[in-house]
Amino acid sequence: MLSHPVGLLAITVLAMMYLTAFLGPLVYTASPITTDALNTTASPSAEHLLGTDELGRDVLARLMYGGRITLMISIISMLVALSIGSLVGAMAGYHRGWLEVVLMRVVDTFMAIPSFFLILAALAVLGNSPPIVVLVVGLGFWPQVARIVHAEVTKIRNFDFVEAERALGASSNRIIWRHIFPQALPATAVLTTLGIAWSILTETGLSYLGLGIQPPVASWGNMLQNAQTYFWVKPALAVYPGLMIAVAVLCFNLLGNVLRDLTDPRTR
Repeated sequence: MLSHPVGLLAITVLAMMYLTAFLGPLVYTASPITTDALNTTASPSAEHLLGTDELGRDVLARLMYGGRITLMISIISMLVALSIGSLVGAMAGYHRGWLEVVLMRVVDTFMAIPSFFLILAALAVLGNSPPIVVLVVGLGFWPQVARIVHAEVTKIRNFDFVEAERALGASSNRIIWRHIFPQALPATAVLTTLGIAWSILTETGLSYLGLGIQPPVASWGNMLQNAQTYFWVKPALAVYPGLMIAVAVLCFNLLGNVLRDLTDPRTR
């Protein structure tokens, strides 16, 4: 990673964003939900470093708390997608036969449905509490993970070291999770970083449409939604969360590209 300045820069920026989101409120103690009707859309000051929004709430505090929600949802939702997709892809790729046919047809069915519309339908039925948003966003990306893991496991299952494990009497679960799946982790890690960027955009899009995280809880998406009415009065209300979203997505995409280069022997 040290030989890839772009990747190092992406990791540094992401680390700063996560530290600011989770530890920043310990230093900057302004409330993200306290309103002040006499101090709306105020300019930056010593009391409010980035000013206030349309309800008099501190913009910097809401950015930090909103970043905590958005970044946490993106990570947890990708863990959900990685868990389900890896299980389905590994089982289908290793056991083959009728199990592969059934599981991969299920994957194809989910991939045939536009994920964003599937997520919208699920939220309309299940509600939009933060745990439901995490689960639904994760379920929107698991087919892509399953497809990649299936391809990697199918390729690796006939390697000599796998045949040696079978000859030694190792169980299928041990062979899959101790010997085959670690070989598929590089490709899965690249897809996961790109999936985190996708989940950030998905969560912010849902919140922007009013179907994601609901006020007064802050997220970058609902901050954009609230700012659109006041764009010509105070454009900074939209610029701040929009810039955070753009930087986070760009850094995760750059990190995914660097991981792809590092794990592909043909690029060394």
